[in-house]
Amino acid sequence: MEGQVLPPWLAMGRLQPPLVANGGGVSPHAFGHQGVGGFEVIERAKARLEDECGGVVSCADIVAMAARDAIALSNGPAYDVPTGRRDGEVSNVSLADDMPDVRDSIQQLKTKFFLKGLSDKDLVLLSVIMGFVQKNISAAHSIGTTACFFMMKRLYNFFPGGGGGSDPTINPRFLPELKSICPENGDVNVRLSIDHGSERTFDKQILQNIKDGFAVLESDSKLNDDIVTKSVIDSYVGFLNPIFGPSFEADFVESIVKMGQIGVKTGLQGQIRRVCAAFN
Repeated sequence: MEGQVLPPWLAMGRLQPPLVANGGGVSPHAFGHQGVGGFEVIERAKARLEDECGGVVSCADIVAMAARDAIALSNGPAYDVPTGRRDGEVSNVSLADDMPDVRDSIQQLKTKFFLKGLSDKDLVLLSVIMGFVQKNISAAHSIGTTACFFMMKRLYNFFPGGGGGSDPTINPRFLPELKSICPENGDVNVRLSIDHGSERTFDKQILQNIKDGFAVLESDSKLNDDIVTKSVIDSYVGFLNPIFGPSFEADFVESIVKMGQIGVKTGLQGQIRRVCAAFN
C-alpha cells in the first residue's frame, strides 16, 4: 500500500496471498494498494526458480526473502527468514481493509495490529519500513517514497467540513518544503520521500522525524500523539538510548519475523503458484 511501510503482501503478515490477477474485484485494485510496485522483480525471481525447481518455492517466500535482502543491502540488519510458506487461493479487494492506511486513526492502527497478534511496539518498529521495502525491491531511485495524492488532504484540507488548512503537527520548517513538492492542484503523481533526510538507508531516522514533526505520512505522525507509541519512539531516539536504551535493530528483526509468521499456510494448505500474479 502506498504510504504504508510494506508491500501489501508483507503488511500485517499477509504473505498469502500476494496481490494477484489483473481483473476487477481483486486486492491490487484496493484504494490503499494503488501505486504498489515491484511485481516484475518478484515475477523474474519466480520464473528463474520455476526453471530450476518448479513448484517448490512459493511467491510468499520470495517476497519475504526479497524484503530481507532489501533491508540488508540498505545498511539494515541481516536476519533469517523462516521458509516453507504456501500461497493463498483468495484475492479480494475487501482484504485490503485489514491493512494499515494513511487515513487511519491511531486507535484504528493499534487495533489492526492487535488483531494480528502484534503489539504497539511492533506498530512503531514496522512503521520504519512501511514504504521502504516496497520501493527498495522495485527501484533504487525511489526507495521509500509516496505520492502527492496521499498528501493533499493533510496539506490543504486537513480540518473537517472543508475548513482547509494543514495538519498542525507538521513542523513549520517542513511544511513549505512539502507544499513545494506537492502544490495545491499540482500533479498528484509526483513522488516524495517518506523518510526525510535518510531516503536510501535503513535506520531509525524516521522515528526521529516523527518525534520532531517531520513525518511525511499522517499515519506516521499519529504515532507521536499516543502516549504508548510515543514512549516506544522515545525509547529508541532518546538521548539515553545509546547507553541504556533497547536495541532498535534487534527489536526490529523480532517484529518483522513475528509479522511474517501471521496466518502462514503450510503443508497441504494453499498452493505453490507457477506465476505470482495468478492462481494455478
